[in-house]
Amino acid sequence: MSNPATLSDASLAEIDRELTKYPQDRRQSAVMAALRIAQEEHGWVSQEIMQLIADYLEIAPIHVYEVATFYSMYERKPVGQHKICVCTNVSCLLCGSGGVLDHLNSKLGIGPGETTADGRITIKEVECLGACGGAPMMQVNKDYHEFLTAEKIDRILEELDR
Repeated sequence: MSNPATLSDASLAEIDRELTKYPQDRRQSAVMAALRIAQEEHGWVSQEIMQLIADYLEIAPIHVYEVATFYSMYERKPVGQHKICVCTNVSCLLCGSGGVLDHLNSKLGIGPGETTADGRITIKEVECLGACGGAPMMQVNKDYHEFLTAEKIDRILEELDR
């Protein structure tokens, strides 16, 4: 992992490519992409990285902070190697997402907002992942898993590091 207060040349070049999609006076439009790029490099976005993004985009830091704190996809503290986001919005909740969280807690010994002692897995409770038809569901890293059962969750956990 690189220095947490900098972005690599490759990340800055990627942000520059995003900036070409917007008029010069709309640099703020690239905030979401810049946060994603920074998070991919560091695993999370610190206050220092948010400031760096604001400086790079030549916008007020509050604009970066507003986006980073509004969307659940941005991490503002370090997370595990694997991030499990469990949807607990109404559709998933009615279909058993509480049981998903209970099973993960039982299996891993952690609850939402916590990371296993070995730094391997973080569980995050999220408001909606947009897959109501497959409830209950969770996102593991970038992959969606729907129609969850205890057996399916166990299989997903076993395959994490393969």
